[in-house]
Amino acid sequence: MLQPRIRPICTQCRSLLSSVRRTYATTIEPTPRSTTATQDAVVYTPTSAPIRKATGFEMRTYKPRTPGVRHLRRPINDHLWKGKPFDKLTFAKVGHGKGGRNNSGRVVMRHRGGGHRRRIRTVDYVRAAPGKHIVERIEYDPNRSAHLALIESVKTKEKSYIIAAEGMRAGDTVESFLSGVTRELIASMGGAVDPGMLAAKTAFRGNCLPMHMVPLGTQIYNVVSTAGKGAVFCRSAGTYATVLSKEETGSETKKKVKVVLVRLQSGEVRKVDKDACATIGVSSNPNWRFRQLGKAGRSRWLNIRPTVRGLAMNASDHPHGGGRGKSKGNVHPVSIWGTPAKGGFKTRAKRNPNKYVVKERPRNQGKRKRDN
Repeated sequence: MLQPRIRPICTQCRSLLSSVRRTYATTIEPTPRSTTATQDAVVYTPTSAPIRKATGFEMRTYKPRTPGVRHLRRPINDHLWKGKPFDKLTFAKVGHGKGGRNNSGRVVMRHRGGGHRRRIRTVDYVRAAPGKHIVERIEYDPNRSAHLALIESVKTKEKSYIIAAEGMRAGDTVESFLSGVTRELIASMGGAVDPGMLAAKTAFRGNCLPMHMVPLGTQIYNVVSTAGKGAVFCRSAGTYATVLSKEETGSETKKKVKVVLVRLQSGEVRKVDKDACATIGVSSNPNWRFRQLGKAGRSRWLNIRPTVRGLAMNASDHPHGGGRGKSKGNVHPVSIWGTPAKGGFKTRAKRNPNKYVVKERPRNQGKRKRDN
């Protein structure tokens, strides 16, 4: 095959090409407009590149030098700690639990196995330690989608891991009011507890408050359902709940909060104990759901094994397998063990509803959603 001839470029043409070479966009300071200038005397100065408004969010992309990085998309988290985790709060993840097995060795979670070596971070979900804590750094955790914050107590110098809030950075101060309001805080309010002033002094990002102290309409995460236990709701990246209302009992002069109603992101409204704690803010790394792994090998690094459809298996491997052509043999959708897959396998009796759920989340019971 004939190759095209490449003619040498003379010095004059090279200087001409260098003058029209593409330049990258740079930020330009806006020129202040003089107050004496009239509308007809406005001077327009063209810039080297148009200034684009920063809208939405940005994801880190890569040049397609290999097929694996062509579709790779990652959230930009340049503030994360580049070193190793705090070793005293970690332990190695070993055993057949990495393969989705329980304590008897049976597979209870399919499509798990392999993956990179990990260390489990011991996260404090209770936040019972009072006093101020300083955020030392924000770390990446391979075991969860949200980021972790390593905090240190000002008085005891003890360190612990908590799930970081969105916008939390190293050097911030967080505090837990689970054990009650301090005397210094009451003295700063004039010796009496004012609900509005108390919310203005305590409801900050990363602070842990009892549910009866959280103002209405506040976004919270790491929500505890029962007092004295750890957080169970809104622990994933970018999740949060909203405080709707507080049910009060007693006379008008002595009203006490009984339960707090919280709306989750699924649309479910639940009752939460008034003494249960929650963290103010939104869980960190909200752009995690827009990531793209780019290749199958990156999924294997994350301890995820391939998923095969039951329709593509043999009849001995899955209830949907076998047959001629694409057919599951007029069988209702079930799992590989035969339990109903769509619509759920009902275990709760109709006369025994969940008393903590005020409004259930919308369900379609395995049916396709129709556009109304």
